[in-house]
Amino acid sequence: MMSRTANEAQYVTFSLGEEVFALPVSIVREILDYRAPFKIPNGPSYLLGLTDVRGQGVPTIDLRTRLGMTAAVATPHTRVLVVDVMLADRVLSIGLVADRVYEVAPFNSDQIEQAPDIGVRWNSTYISGVVRRASGFVVLIDLPQLFSDSEAEALKPALRMAG
Repeated sequence: MMSRTANEAQYVTFSLGEEVFALPVSIVREILDYRAPFKIPNGPSYLLGLTDVRGQGVPTIDLRTRLGMTAAVATPHTRVLVVDVMLADRVLSIGLVADRVYEVAPFNSDQIEQAPDIGVRWNSTYISGVVRRASGFVVLIDLPQLFSDSEAEALKPALRMAG
């Protein structure tokens, strides 16, 4: 058993299709079983609607669609990761639909490689790094980059309805 070091961080690993992604545990508030969100008219295509999280309406995103993959199809394994994303002027609480959530895994900073500029199907500005594992790569998503100011603007109608 390795002792925990200062340069180790905990990540929640989850899948979208065959790909494995990870987010820092520190931003994941909770993980919920999937239930169909309340639809919102005129939102971006990746906005599925609002999910009630302890009395708060949280905009729920199809992360697959947002990353340019085919839309999510809910299964008994589908989960919603409720995350708090730090933006320049506020904290954005959103739900991210994942096909399956696996585990909380420790990644040491020296395990994290820079995202390659080629050979990856996603826009690499949204990727903070990749971790090589025996089973393949885990892609670390940079949510503040993914939900930049323009993204937050697109979600404003949903946030108004949620508030």
